[in-house]
Amino acid sequence: MKVGRWLHTRFRVHDLEKNLVFYRDTLGLKEISKTTSPRGSTLVFLQSTAGGEMLELCHYPASGPVQCPADLVHLAFEVDDLDAFGAHATARGYPWSDGPTTTVTGMRFAFLDAPEGYEVEFIEKGKK
Repeated sequence: MKVGRWLHTRFRVHDLEKNLVFYRDTLGLKEISKTTSPRGSTLVFLQSTAGGEMLELCHYPASGPVQCPADLVHLAFEVDDLDAFGAHATARGYPWSDGPTTTVTGMRFAFLDAPEGYEVEFIEKGKK
């Protein structure tokens, strides 16, 4: 027995609107759906315009404050131009928290901190 394809990853958030501005407006993810669960949490599903797995933002104030320990989890996205994306993110208030770093193969990557303390990695593949 094996599982099927990966569907989504959930991040619980305290400030839903601030997170939507980050993931939707800064990263360019598109909002797929927004619903209220039977227990009363607001669930927003977002996806890259390239498709694939989704990110579920869960706003459930009754569960208490969100505390994401440093270096616990991160998302990773491919970008065509790391420097251009870094300038875009910085202009929106999200400068690199680590990097850019270039590997021996020419791949480049950098991280920024999203709202609530989640990390997001951006990877530019090496030039062919």
